[in-house]
Amino acid sequence: MSVSPAASHVPAEDEVVGICRDLIRFDTSNYGDGTGPGERAAAEYTAGLLAEVGLVPEIFESAPGRASVVARIQGTDPSAGALVVHGHLDVVPAQKEDWSVDPFAAELRDGLIWGRGAVDMKDMDAMILSVVREMQRTGTRPRRDLVVAMFADEEAGGAYGARWAVDNRPELFEGATEAISEVGGFSAEIGGKRAYLLQTAEKGLQWLRLTATGRAGHGSQTNPDNAVTTLARAVANIGSHEWPIELTDTTRRFLDGVTELTGVEFDPVNPDILLKELGTLARFVGATLQNTSNPTMLRAGYKENVIPGAAEARVDVRTLPGQDELVLAKLRELAGDGVQFSYVHRDVSLETPFAGSLVDAMVAALDAEDPGATVLPYTLSGGTDNKSLNRLGITGYGFAPLQLPAELDFAGMFHGVDERVPAESLRFGARVLRRLLTSY
Repeated sequence: MSVSPAASHVPAEDEVVGICRDLIRFDTSNYGDGTGPGERAAAEYTAGLLAEVGLVPEIFESAPGRASVVARIQGTDPSAGALVVHGHLDVVPAQKEDWSVDPFAAELRDGLIWGRGAVDMKDMDAMILSVVREMQRTGTRPRRDLVVAMFADEEAGGAYGARWAVDNRPELFEGATEAISEVGGFSAEIGGKRAYLLQTAEKGLQWLRLTATGRAGHGSQTNPDNAVTTLARAVANIGSHEWPIELTDTTRRFLDGVTELTGVEFDPVNPDILLKELGTLARFVGATLQNTSNPTMLRAGYKENVIPGAAEARVDVRTLPGQDELVLAKLRELAGDGVQFSYVHRDVSLETPFAGSLVDAMVAALDAEDPGATVLPYTLSGGTDNKSLNRLGITGYGFAPLQLPAELDFAGMFHGVDERVPAESLRFGARVLRRLLTSY
């Protein structure tokens, strides 16, 4: 480990890089089927960092090796709602042969930290830990209670992490009203100007299992009740469906902000005119203009000359806030008769106004480190553990502050090959997060 017990005053920005590299070196790959190494070792390391500065972290497991960590810092104002500051310890798998570096070596090269989790989201984990450690060392108490949480299993929906904690240990979040985590607070160049994207909404999630049944038989025979044919027709209809452009309040406000920065108006008939102004960020934003439904898996049959009695497909559906049931009804219509729907996993969409005291505090913290910064709300096309916390009435935002070089394809780093983040961006983020947690 590169982080050692330190003297009483160690600024967060001086150890955030070391903590991030240490976390990356723990292979916490989440394959979604329980076969990965789990998060226990990383959780023990995390708990050690918290305990070293006087906190009393609790490690709990939802299943063997599936470990999360929670600690609470008492604030000075018992009447103020607690703030949950959370991250996740698991990462998506990485194929070593595809990378130019060892994805779990945490190399520091050309000023960037390379490795799986550098962006998603051991960078934010390190920012949280380094800031909390500095606060504890200096005796800095926040106004409100801080619930520091590092969850397992976010990359597979949180059933063994945040969702399990909410269902089984809700007392850990007693009094909490708001939360911050990934994916927001990072900068992007828009119209030649730097803007920070604060995540105030995220799309809903439906991983669907589509099943068709029919009459099994010999492949040489005529069979009008072929399950493969029925399923293939449904999958083709769903995969080729063009969902209409529909702007939520968050996305409309984001696009208005982009227009102010670029002078380019949004055209719903041709959204690419404005999206091209966003560069690589267009991949993030483009998926938030409409609902999406992408077939991802097919399974049927066991021999070339046998018509199977059943066929199955999986579809990844992401829904705009408030449209979960409307989208499901449309998918059933597209699939037609003879196809049964069931859920592999589902979770809610979220949207909260770009307003209020926490939003003001986040904007002020960014402005203090980057004066005059433009901050825009945006919708995340994926999902975060804020979905689980929402079940306790906790309002979540994406705020992992990073000032990034314009040339870095940050959107491409999520779940991508050669994931990396500038070390200086982490130092910036630690300073911003410190301002927020010590002032809000």
